[in-house]
Amino acid sequence: MSEWGNFLSAVTLALVRVSGMVAFAPFFSSTALPVRAKAVFVGAVAWLVAPLVATLPNAQATLSFSAIVGELAVGLVYGLSLTLLSEMLIFAGQIAGLQFSFSLVNLLDPESAIQTPLLGDLFQLLGTLVLITAGLDRILLASFVRSFRVVPLGTYALAPLTAPAIVRAAGGIFLAALELAAPVLACTMLVEIAVALVGKLSPQLPVMSLTVPFKTLMGFVILASSLALWPRFIEARFASLLDMAERLIRAPGAAQGFGG
Repeated sequence: MSEWGNFLSAVTLALVRVSGMVAFAPFFSSTALPVRAKAVFVGAVAWLVAPLVATLPNAQATLSFSAIVGELAVGLVYGLSLTLLSEMLIFAGQIAGLQFSFSLVNLLDPESAIQTPLLGDLFQLLGTLVLITAGLDRILLASFVRSFRVVPLGTYALAPLTAPAIVRAAGGIFLAALELAAPVLACTMLVEIAVALVGKLSPQLPVMSLTVPFKTLMGFVILASSLALWPRFIEARFASLLDMAERLIRAPGAAQGFGG
């Protein structure tokens, strides 16, 4: 009976840690996935890893308020760190949408229940597709399971430096978004310069009516051409965010931005 009680305690603590990650991590937090499917997935993962993680050195598979809060904090550190990738994609889409003259074209984002630019949703969907096709969701799960060895069950202590470290890392969103949207920015800027020069040479041309179609057309051409670079770019940013999450649970506060 004692072993069964320890097993249930380990399952509960593992369930709390996995739930915190699934609540915010990209792909897993998607509202396109049914809530029941997420619940079954979280329960299955917790049930499978509990017998292993409960026997690790220094593991404390006993239910207490501090243990539950600590497990939830580990999951949230993973989820909140990796959700910066989604925010980067949305911001890059906003930059591209502004250059495409789509700044007033907004859609209701089912993920955040707020209005987001059209290209922001497009960039987020493309980024999610890259995550799935590259198998980064499986890498996330593997890293998350390794976290039980780094921080055994019931041993994580909340540190006041964790939240400020994630906020500082969020500063890398802006640089990474600019890097992702750089080809579109450069192309549309060159189109504007070219149309302006043509307008100077031939003032009778309707420059204002030509700028937007040319920018949009060339922007989409460059965007389609640059999609081949997306997997490497997103994988690099995903890996840096995953490393940041692992560093945070080892040494809270040791996080950097991910724009480089």
